[in-house]
Amino acid sequence: MSWIFLLLAGLAEIGWALGLKYTDGFSRPLPTVVTLFLLVASVALLGLALRHLPIGTAYAVWTGIGTVGTVALGIWLFGDPATPVRLLCIGLIVAGIVGLKLVS
Repeated sequence: MSWIFLLLAGLAEIGWALGLKYTDGFSRPLPTVVTLFLLVASVALLGLALRHLPIGTAYAVWTGIGTVGTVALGIWLFGDPATPVRLLCIGLIVAGIVGLKLVS
């Protein structure tokens, strides 16, 4: 169950990270409220995952999910660059997440 909490925490992290873009500097009320909700949900779910997972593993996987998802959606939604080196680095993050899962 801890890994499910961690996955949900990572997805919520993607949501709040992207939500920051939509808040327009916290000047738009609805995106701001949604972003803050997702931020709290992300940290709360991470806290639940930490009941049974090592802190280093959980934190690295949480930030990795958030990073990979935010970069991927940044490319898709906002036209962020998708250079080969950038994609290689994202692949390395994914490999690290998988490796940590396999040894935990």
